[in-house]
Amino acid sequence: MTQIKRALISVYDKTGIVEFAKELNSFGVEILSTGGTAKLLQKEGIQVTEVSNYTGFPEILDGRLKTLHPKIHGGILAKRNNAKHLEQIKKLDIGFIDMVVINLYPFKEVIKKPNVSLEEVIENIDIGGPTMLRSAAKNYQDVAVICSTEDYTAIIKELKENDGKLSLETHKRLSAKVFDSTYKYDWAISFELNKRFGIKQGLFPKVVSKNLEILQELRYGENSHQKAAFYIGDEGKNFEQLGGKELSFNNFLDLDAAWSTVQDFDDSAAVIMKHMNPCGLACHDNLLQAYKNAHLCDPLSAFGSIVSFNRKVSKDVAEEITKTFVEVVIAPDYEDEAIKVLQEKQALRIIKMPVALSSQMEIRCALDGYLIQQKDYFQIEKKDMKVATKVQPTDEQWKELLFAWRVVKNIKSNAIVLCKELRTIGVGAGQMSRIDSMKLALTKACQSPEGTVLASDAFFPFSDVVEEAHKAGISAIIQPGGSKKDQDSIDACDKYGIAMVLTSERHFRH
Repeated sequence: MTQIKRALISVYDKTGIVEFAKELNSFGVEILSTGGTAKLLQKEGIQVTEVSNYTGFPEILDGRLKTLHPKIHGGILAKRNNAKHLEQIKKLDIGFIDMVVINLYPFKEVIKKPNVSLEEVIENIDIGGPTMLRSAAKNYQDVAVICSTEDYTAIIKELKENDGKLSLETHKRLSAKVFDSTYKYDWAISFELNKRFGIKQGLFPKVVSKNLEILQELRYGENSHQKAAFYIGDEGKNFEQLGGKELSFNNFLDLDAAWSTVQDFDDSAAVIMKHMNPCGLACHDNLLQAYKNAHLCDPLSAFGSIVSFNRKVSKDVAEEITKTFVEVVIAPDYEDEAIKVLQEKQALRIIKMPVALSSQMEIRCALDGYLIQQKDYFQIEKKDMKVATKVQPTDEQWKELLFAWRVVKNIKSNAIVLCKELRTIGVGAGQMSRIDSMKLALTKACQSPEGTVLASDAFFPFSDVVEEAHKAGISAIIQPGGSKKDQDSIDACDKYGIAMVLTSERHFRH
């Protein structure tokens, strides 16, 4: 175990540092310090030697250079069991430093400030701090290094239990924590400066790193025997939970799908999501009616669902939600009275999400590697679509078709959706053949499919879907096209007087 005789303390975040230094003093530890930290400790009556007095070299360059000195780094890096090191240390009159307590300039906090200047960003890049941390962490066998205020209590406890000594295991743990911390710090600087300097690395750079921190451990993963946790990036947490139980792994997946789906609609919309598939979706000028219409599509599947809105939730909408069992509700905002109503359901998770999702890319694991792709956004508009049939869609059918097209994009493939009056009537999701998805959508239809429009996420390999559509009385179809047998489906539509639009844009969702 290492006896702590001399410690160097230089911290930006001074939380708990006075109490920590007093405890070190009680063990007879000599304290070296710099700048504001030294002044604070001296003000509190703690005996401190300023680094500039210890090294005989003043702080210069507006404080940019304080600790980069051989007497500091020699005292940190010298190996106590190396005779050559000991000889050099003695010859140069360098004392050992047994503990380094450093936390860094708040770079990540500064770059989040609105309109922060490049000059301020640069001035908050810590140089001496990371250098001392890395030196101490490298020489972990002889030096204890502390980079987080959360470690103070445990360190003092161990020192008290071991007469001012720390175990090698503690040294190892603290060392590893430093390199984790400095990696994240450097990553944030690299990311920010690349952005500030306009350095483009292309859509897919040669090296991809993501700075993630755990936000919470989850009760379990997709199933109860799987462990799971939720991590966030430098963007930080972008939602607020206003009530209800802790979010589960499956809740997070469904929330992401529900929020992404509702953001595809400009009109006020309600989405009812189950297992990452919308089982009901509707648009209406009145948000309450939008929710009622969405719920009508499949009331059975809506039990235990996630509900999302793209408008502020009012009290009357909240009251309607609480009439059935809902796992989670997510919206950009809520009226105060709506929150009170929803909070009466103690288990109901209430999520406020005031912003659209910022990430433009998706990452998935495959074969011990990672697949990265752009998120699926609509690339074409109505003007880019082609009416392939003799019958032209009416203005009303166009409105319904474009709505259905936005819905089907968010359904697991193979996907077929039937829509009428800007609401889903039947959803056929996740079938291995398109005709089975068609039959499922008809089976699940909450009313007669007569006069509905149909959307498909991918092309028709055969004309069988059109045949079923005709039997059901479907009036218009929208699909990507691109099959070698497109003409068969077009001919069938012409035969039955069904309008069909080809988008040339597929929306598979696995």
